[in-house]
Amino acid sequence: MPGMWRSPPPVTRTARGQAVFLLRASLIVLLLLWPRPSAGKKKLYIGALFPMSGGWPGGQACMPSAQMALDLVNNRSDILPDYELELIHYDSMCDPGEATKLLYDLLYTEPIKIVLMPGCSGVSTLVAEAARMWNLIVLSYGSSSPALSNRQRFPTFFRTHPSATLHNPTRVRLFQKWKWTRIATIQQTTEVFTSTLDDLEQRTKEAGIEISVRQSFLTDPAVAVKNLKRQDARIIVGLFYETEARKVFCEVFKEKLYGKKVVWFLIGWYADNWFKIKDPAIDCTVENMTEAVEGHVTTEIVMLNPETVRGVSNMTSQEFIAALMSRLGGKNPEDTGGFQEAPLAYDAVWALALALNKTVAPLKAKGRRLEDFNYNNHDITSEIYRALNTSSFEGVSGQVVFDAQGSRMAMTLIEQLQGGSYKKISYYDSSQKNLSWFGNDVWIGAGPPADRTVVIEEYRYLSQKLFAALSVFAGLGILFGIVCLTFNIYNGNVRYIQNSQPYLNNMTAVGCMMALAAVFPLGIDGHHVHRSQFPVVCQQHLEPWKLYATVGVLLAIDFLSLVIWQIVDPLHITVEKFTREAPKEDLDVLIQPLLEHCSSEKMNTWLGVVYGYKGLLLLLGIFLAYETKSVSTEKINDHRAVGMAIYNVAVLCLITAPVTMILTSQQDASFAFAALAVVFSAYITLVVLFVPKMRRLITRGEWQSEQQDTLKTGSSTNNNDEEKSRQLERENRELQKIIQEKEERVSALRNQLAERQALRNRRRPSSGQNQNHNAPPPSSQPDPKSLLPPPGYPNPTTDNHSLPPSFSNSSNLYPADSKMSRNHCQNSQIPLLYK
Repeated sequence: MPGMWRSPPPVTRTARGQAVFLLRASLIVLLLLWPRPSAGKKKLYIGALFPMSGGWPGGQACMPSAQMALDLVNNRSDILPDYELELIHYDSMCDPGEATKLLYDLLYTEPIKIVLMPGCSGVSTLVAEAARMWNLIVLSYGSSSPALSNRQRFPTFFRTHPSATLHNPTRVRLFQKWKWTRIATIQQTTEVFTSTLDDLEQRTKEAGIEISVRQSFLTDPAVAVKNLKRQDARIIVGLFYETEARKVFCEVFKEKLYGKKVVWFLIGWYADNWFKIKDPAIDCTVENMTEAVEGHVTTEIVMLNPETVRGVSNMTSQEFIAALMSRLGGKNPEDTGGFQEAPLAYDAVWALALALNKTVAPLKAKGRRLEDFNYNNHDITSEIYRALNTSSFEGVSGQVVFDAQGSRMAMTLIEQLQGGSYKKISYYDSSQKNLSWFGNDVWIGAGPPADRTVVIEEYRYLSQKLFAALSVFAGLGILFGIVCLTFNIYNGNVRYIQNSQPYLNNMTAVGCMMALAAVFPLGIDGHHVHRSQFPVVCQQHLEPWKLYATVGVLLAIDFLSLVIWQIVDPLHITVEKFTREAPKEDLDVLIQPLLEHCSSEKMNTWLGVVYGYKGLLLLLGIFLAYETKSVSTEKINDHRAVGMAIYNVAVLCLITAPVTMILTSQQDASFAFAALAVVFSAYITLVVLFVPKMRRLITRGEWQSEQQDTLKTGSSTNNNDEEKSRQLERENRELQKIIQEKEERVSALRNQLAERQALRNRRRPSSGQNQNHNAPPPSSQPDPKSLLPPPGYPNPTTDNHSLPPSFSNSSNLYPADSKMSRNHCQNSQIPLLYK
């Protein structure tokens, strides 16, 4: 889009040459200002919309430039000699709404306009879309919207201002030169910038460049700038008008989105001091803005011929600038809107004049004249269109040629803000794909920044000191296991060893050594093994041999589960990424920590199955160890030691399994927990199972000799005899309690019999007196025979030697005077005696 003028490079001249140059410029100005009689000439009216204010006040310089061109054309006798061009213009304020009203006035107010000349893309879009309904040619001097290149939508539109898409090939070429493959964009939400960005996206895609972030805003760019900062945008293309550019860079300063790590690409048609202009819409100082915009790159269409050549108007580009400055009354170009686009407005009038001049002869051949034009005359419009479409002349802005879409073809100028002022660093000809590089680009850092934060992947490896220490412990444990296994095998014929199930103990020793050996592959990572060999490390396993049936079944289950796991969901190397870290040095890089794991797609499911199965086995082992803690058997004399080993393994597993799952991302802690659990469980198992045996055999001298073992059978079975003695004592105490209860019952029955015998004796004398009064009185002593126990019970005796030794004083348990009442006799326990 158009904007303000940037002064052309100074031309070196001698003092005499400068004087001639100024004199010639003054004569041109006088010639332009000197009115020429136009008697007999017919007027052709041009309806123009110049934005004197608004987002782009380009009419401030473009209107005087166009008027200057009209004066020159009207004074030429070889161009439209019978016609005079007159400009009818209004201020559109670069506002489509205002332009709608002005277009109505132009169309429905006399005189008839033969051509319309709008400026500003939004206004030109409105005018060009409506002009075809009135058979009007539209020639714009300041519209860059790519949408205007649509011939179906705008069939009569031409422009001397190149399309904004002409910037995009230049931008892509610069991205490639500086080796950038990732960019970001931020745009003001208008059609011109949206269509430009769509074209840029297509071109970057074809060039293999990624647009990683695309932000837009309507009036407030704060959120969009914050999103760019959050997404780590480095190479940013900004598409917005000058007023919005100040808002954007005020937010850029606040977010610190500038400096040696960031490059901004802006449109080149802003005023040279656009960032120094005080704007009440922002709260940043000039110093803040100057700091934020330093180093940005602009691309702009070459709008002033850099060569000193005379064009169709018989004026060089330098003479044109001098004449325009004189017409503006010495006004500062930086404060004049559209000064940069003024050559385009000047050449637009010349293009129109030459096209109209070219149509005179064809129309005359058809019996028509230019003054016959009306809004229903399609023939004259077609002739003007054909003439403009074939235009080609040298203007003050360069070679004026239109492409098939009616857009101007031109070169691109690349500038960079260095020390607060713009410096030309290159030209690019997109038609020839030629980049003319001056080599004077300046960067805040050592050179062009990277297009993204450089991420250095750094693998996290296990601490080698930790690995070495635990490996030493594991190695010593394996040696200890070998000693235990050798000891158990060598003394396999000793009865004490035989009574401890030596084969199972041998299996335990082998299992402990295998578990300790697992510490080594557990600590192997990319520091020791190449990535190509890592899958082999992930899938290694060991096979057991010579197992008992129960252990064999359990191991078979383990083996089958591992085989199924490997077939269904094989282990493979996975890389875990962590939060990026900044290096200690002030470098434009980030460290990406990586950690390698042996894992599978459904790792948690498989671990759940294995942990559940092993957990049930541990619970079963704990239960059996608890239930058999008091059992004494001659075949297994170390069951308590086995139980102790099971308890320790269970506790370590219950602690280690969940902790290692939580600490899986911390390689040192995870390895330390797992390895220490293996080491401790293996050490404890070996110590509690084998050290007592070694101690016993060493202290008592019970070694390999079978003859010695036979001679020392009593010595080797002392512990079993003691255990049997304790068991017999417990059984004896239980029997004593049962016998005591029986004696109490016998005593009670004897008392009952004595009382019944006495009662029977008292009844006999009374009945005997009635029959025989001379009978002697009954004896007060009971009959000894009546005191005899019932059949099947032993006779009472006072001979203590006839009773077992433990019952010799059992009669002392019953008092001599203990009697049972009569009522108690009725509830006699005699029936119990015979049960």
